[in-house]
Amino acid sequence: MTERWTGKHVWIVGASSGIGRALAVELAGQEAVLALSARRPDALETLNTQLGGGHRVVPLDVADGAAVRAAAQGLAAAWPRVDAVVFMAAVYRPGGLLAQSDADVGAAVAVNLGGALHLARAAIPLLRAQDGGGQLVLTASVAGYRGMPASQPYSATKAALIALAESLRIEHAGQGVDVRVINPGFVRTPLTDQNTFAMPGIIDAERAARIIARDLARPGFEVAFPRGFVLGMKALRALPGFLYRPLARAALRGASKTA
Repeated sequence: MTERWTGKHVWIVGASSGIGRALAVELAGQEAVLALSARRPDALETLNTQLGGGHRVVPLDVADGAAVRAAAQGLAAAWPRVDAVVFMAAVYRPGGLLAQSDADVGAAVAVNLGGALHLARAAIPLLRAQDGGGQLVLTASVAGYRGMPASQPYSATKAALIALAESLRIEHAGQGVDVRVINPGFVRTPLTDQNTFAMPGIIDAERAARIIARDLARPGFEVAFPRGFVLGMKALRALPGFLYRPLARAALRGASKTA
């Protein structure tokens, strides 16, 4: 599996913490050449130093479309090719729509969805133009499988990302762009550290990164984990609405009683 990433040029957007940071460590350990992007240059520099200092630090706000395009053009000029572009940036605040501020809702839309749209617009022409194409990887969530109560901004943007990835894969099939979607369950990160409820099947970010590195090296579309939790969520997705909605309401009532 090391051969899959040795010498490959991978741009990770959202590399400063969580799964993105763990993936950077994993791929660097497999001898990939990385570009590390996020809004916090100090965190990126610290990570680059930890990885030996041989990678590119590209501070970036994914909500700024012009900045994303400029970063993509800079990498295209600096690197011989771009083998994979991985969108890991995310904003999450616990609670439902009415419990969140305008700023919280706006950030979820601007980063989780808007950032992915900006990155796809910048990356797809780049990948199509180079010999052999490359991967565009969007990180959504199992929270996007169905309408999740008490988590509307996050769930809605992740559902949109799943639809975006699937539609782009269909549209650009055969044009050198291998579009993938990552749908994690609960992963221990600074985002999930905000939760006060039980998180079934939670895994650490390092394990998540190993799964992602392995599965992106295989044919397919969706990378989803942990397996047992994903299967349960997919079973819920398969339920007709008249069965799912009462179950979701009951789960919400149970959670509110234990909170």
